[in-house]
Amino acid sequence: MAGLESGRLTSFEEFWPFYVSQHSRAATRALHFAGTTLVLGSLAAGVLVGPWFALAAFPLGYGPAWIGHFFFEKNKPATFTYPLWSLRGDIRMYRLMLTGRMGPELDRALQAYPPHA
Repeated sequence: MAGLESGRLTSFEEFWPFYVSQHSRAATRALHFAGTTLVLGSLAAGVLVGPWFALAAFPLGYGPAWIGHFFFEKNKPATFTYPLWSLRGDIRMYRLMLTGRMGPELDRALQAYPPHA
């Protein structure tokens, strides 16, 4: 957490627990999962059907994710401050959710960054 003391995280591994803590609610994680799935589908359709489908990736991905942040977490999406690390975090979280291994990551993150009451 040294990075937050200076106001800025300095590595992805330092960012990761912060990122996970910003997705503490199951609804937010589910919306991220749905958005990432829609992105993958639109990119596949862009390759297989036509490039115009790939243009839908941005709103299909960020729409559900931002709904989760603004309405469920009530926080600012980390992508506003750390766009590339957030994308990498989305991919890691998607993989961990897909394999059923997100729970321990969430537990560790919430110890490092306890939720505000």
